[in-house]
Amino acid sequence: MTQYPSTAAAPSRGLSIASLVIALASVFFGWTFIAPIAAFVLGIMGLRREPEGRGLAWAGIIVSAVVLFGWILLVLAFGAVLLPFLFFV
Repeated sequence: MTQYPSTAAAPSRGLSIASLVIALASVFFGWTFIAPIAAFVLGIMGLRREPEGRGLAWAGIIVSAVVLFGWILLVLAFGAVLLPFLFFV
C-alpha cells in the first residue's frame, strides 16, 4: 500500500486579509466610520490570532487608522468653519 505524506494545513490569515480589504474598500468607496473601525478591530484580532498574517494585519490597521484620522480631521474642520454660522440661524 502506498503512503502519501500528509501536508500541513495552510496557515489561516482570514482576519488579516479581511482587515486590509475592508480598510482599502473604505478608502475607495468613502465609507466613513463603521468600516474603518471594523477593519481596525479585525486587524488587531489578526495580530493576536494569526502570526503568519502580521504584515496584512498591520497594513489593515494603518490604512484604517489613516482613514479614521482623516475623517475626524474633516469633520472637525467643517465643524470649526460652520460653527459661527449656527448661532445666527
